[in-house]
Amino acid sequence: MAKVLVIDYEKCTGCRLCEQVCSVKHEGVVNPARSRIKVIKWESAPCQAICPVKAISRDESLNRAVVDYDTCIGCRMCVAICPFGAMTFDALAQKVIKCDFCDGDPLCAKFCDVKAIRYADASVQSIDKQVAVADKFTGILQKAAAAMATV
Repeated sequence: MAKVLVIDYEKCTGCRLCEQVCSVKHEGVVNPARSRIKVIKWESAPCQAICPVKAISRDESLNRAVVDYDTCIGCRMCVAICPFGAMTFDALAQKVIKCDFCDGDPLCAKFCDVKAIRYADASVQSIDKQVAVADKFTGILQKAAAAMATV
């Protein structure tokens, strides 16, 4: 079964330590704005579907979307289409960023003192709901992009 980051909002104190740990691991700085984690995860990857150069692919071993930075052109369409903010743009590094689950050992979950973040098996029901929302949003944005292309 796929694994996802599960957030318990009732336990979360808002300390943002998870964001700090993430930014240190990936960017070498303590800067929550450069963190890759977001608290909502879904199975469908509209970012992958919309990428014009196919720079985003699915890593089946960890069930995550990954960005090939050698292919990415920085158009930020993935950022625009992401309904929950899982794709973001790091203005300092001038590149899109996305949570990579720290290669299967997410530090945000390890360092969360109140255990508000867990790396756990995704429930099928939750995935189905999230996929439906992401797919619906992807369809709406693709139609809008097609309409704009004909103008």
